[in-house]
Amino acid sequence: MIATCETFIMAEKLGLDLQTFYDISSKASGQNWSMTSYCPVPGVGPTSPADNDYQGGFATALMLKDLKLAMEAAQSVNADVPMGARAAELYAQFDEAGNGARDFSAIIQTLKAQA
Repeated sequence: MIATCETFIMAEKLGLDLQTFYDISSKASGQNWSMTSYCPVPGVGPTSPADNDYQGGFATALMLKDLKLAMEAAQSVNADVPMGARAAELYAQFDEAGNGARDFSAIIQTLKAQA
């Protein structure tokens, strides 16, 4: 989800229409579940929690729990997972900022503010 959010933020900074960006990338090598089934941008793609102020959906606290379990599993077999580790850090910060009940795609708002 974080990578999908980053692509939409970059597209917006490049001055691209986000619906057009979605229409093209969702049918090309950029297609992924986070984009085509759960778009983090309100009004783009199919209806998702983004269209409901990021309410409902999959809570950030649950995403963080799953990421922590994944990090423990990786550590138990000495697997190097730097992207997963960074995602866990970002979601931990997002959760600590009071966003635990919000849908995990709401992290796009924090990433936008940091960009």
